[in-house]
Amino acid sequence: MKPILLLIFSMAGFLAPAQDTAFARKIVDTLSSSAFWGRGYTKNGMQKAAAFLESRFREFGLTPMNGKSFNQDFSYPVNRFPGKMELKVDAVELTPGEDFIVSPDCRSINASGILQQKDSIHFIDAENHFIVELQDKLTWSVAPQQEDYSMVYVNRNRVSSFNNYRVRIDAEIEPHFKAANICGYVPGTEKPDSFLFLTAHYDHLGGMGKNTFFPGANDNASGVALLLSLAKYYAAHPQRYSIGFICFSGEEAGLIGSHYFVQHPLVPLTSIRFLTNTDLAGTGIDGITVVNATEYPTEFKWMQDINVEHQLLKAVNPRGKAANSDHYFFTEAGVPSFFFYTLGGISAYHDVFDKSTTLPLTEQGDLFKLIVQFNKRLMAE
Repeated sequence: MKPILLLIFSMAGFLAPAQDTAFARKIVDTLSSSAFWGRGYTKNGMQKAAAFLESRFREFGLTPMNGKSFNQDFSYPVNRFPGKMELKVDAVELTPGEDFIVSPDCRSINASGILQQKDSIHFIDAENHFIVELQDKLTWSVAPQQEDYSMVYVNRNRVSSFNNYRVRIDAEIEPHFKAANICGYVPGTEKPDSFLFLTAHYDHLGGMGKNTFFPGANDNASGVALLLSLAKYYAAHPQRYSIGFICFSGEEAGLIGSHYFVQHPLVPLTSIRFLTNTDLAGTGIDGITVVNATEYPTEFKWMQDINVEHQLLKAVNPRGKAANSDHYFFTEAGVPSFFFYTLGGISAYHDVFDKSTTLPLTEQGDLFKLIVQFNKRLMAE
């Protein structure tokens, strides 16, 4: 009987990471689909993603952090591109996202003319305030304003000559774009006023014109999938401490959502024992890097020891303080925080190729175990 029980327990332990990955894959597939249009600033992509996450929190049985609502609303200005997105150079029609992208602060333009070469990578039509810059890799971002010129970045391998051009770009400033952090928690059984926070941003770059969107599978549907896996687990297994979950918005626009939460906290910041933020959690063949490892060496040593003991990731690498994700303003406010991102695998980042179909989700199961064990160690004090 004992050998059979041991085999069953062994199989259960083996299957658990696969089940976590299957759940994560479904979440990543959903959030990076065209239905959410890059979780950004056109076609209500970000609002649809927020509603989806709120429904998951409610389904799991989390408690709203903001009274009766999971939403923490705020707004900010953004330059967005809801309409035409066309560029033709020397009779070659270029594809948005793959052959060219617009500068995030690009203004609207509807023009044609002659391009003058200024240096090895810049071509300009001064009369129409239009600039073309050649790049090896096209990566996009978000801007809160427009410049007084229109600029596009073109894949240098796509066009061999630059003379005549025809361009049509529709851009508009939304001065008060409405967004929301999605915030919930599982009350603690012994110390409900002490919190461990798990966070990830759900926004991405959105769409560039009517026909092109940026899926954002690794950045950061993967991190949200890991957070939801943990939320589902902790909702079914309450801990001594309260476990808080925040899906931030506005990260790509400058950590706006997390900054807003720190300025308007829904729980006292002094009650947060530790915050673990995950962004780019879709690979991991080479392990992870932990930002703030040098700021909190004791906790980082715990994480490394847990990784070795349970034989999880290839490496847990240290990195110093950096303002590169949503942990940053919490750290500045005195909340002990880590931000980790996975290493190795695909190179797609802030481009149209960051798709679920090519995202391996190599270490979602091991990351899940690492965080559960790390939180367990944090609560052992």
